[in-house]
Amino acid sequence: MLAAARRHSVAVQHDGTVVAVGDNRSGECNIDRWRNVVAVAAGNVHTAKNTGKSHTVGLRSDGTVLATGWNGDHQCDVHEWQDVTSVAAGWRRTLGLSADGTVLATGRTTEGACEVQSWRDIVAIACGDWHSVGIREDGSAVAVGNNQRGQCAVEHWRNLIAISAGCLHTVGLGSDGRVISVGAGAAGACDTDLWEEIVAVDAGSHHTVGVSASGTALAVGDNSHGQCDVGGWNNIVAVAAGSTHTLGLRADGTVVSTGNSDDDRRDIAHWSDLSLPEVTPTL
Repeated sequence: MLAAARRHSVAVQHDGTVVAVGDNRSGECNIDRWRNVVAVAAGNVHTAKNTGKSHTVGLRSDGTVLATGWNGDHQCDVHEWQDVTSVAAGWRRTLGLSADGTVLATGRTTEGACEVQSWRDIVAIACGDWHSVGIREDGSAVAVGNNQRGQCAVEHWRNLIAISAGCLHTVGLGSDGRVISVGAGAAGACDTDLWEEIVAVDAGSHHTVGVSASGTALAVGDNSHGQCDVGGWNNIVAVAAGSTHTLGLRADGTVVSTGNSDDDRRDIAHWSDLSLPEVTPTL
């Protein structure tokens, strides 16, 4: 329902239209004509001098996919995809989960993050900067791409219900409400061991955000821009972590934000009546 990227933010409205704010240098916010959208993804990448361009992906209710923005590696070449049930976007690439449990991929191939052709029985997908992760029907995990910091070491994970990937780390949400993490934890983005009763999780570049069953939010990791300052949030049903900012979707369809506000990426005060997850936390 909600996505945060390097310099922009995107959300799905209740009527199937999409709203976007932030940097639009590559057309990543050109979503005004999108209709019948049920999910969005935004190509996130860590903040650096050589990053910034991004793209936005939308999943329609009929299983087709839309994309706009930077297409230097063909990450927006998704218009022929069909029977897609969810989408994910990373730096220079896009993944689509097919109804038959296989995964489609387009975009940058250098690190091997698009090598998902052998994946089967997948029920959830996510993109990090240079790696891709998924959950199988049996709750186990799979990952491909850059594993320099061990961010793809998920082969022993079990009983997962959600997964997310950051720049150099991966987080998984278990059916018991606990969050497991692997990869580079120098900024503390993997310090989730004490979290309990979590119902949603998302990984930013160097921080991790979760939603508790009571509707509060938690965050760990890099807080250099205040992107982890979510302690006062309540009635939260979903979160989206970008490179240096964080969004939270409330049960009333409005959004809260924290972190870096450059490029107007947090200009979400006018957002309302946003689409909510099918299953929301007990508030």
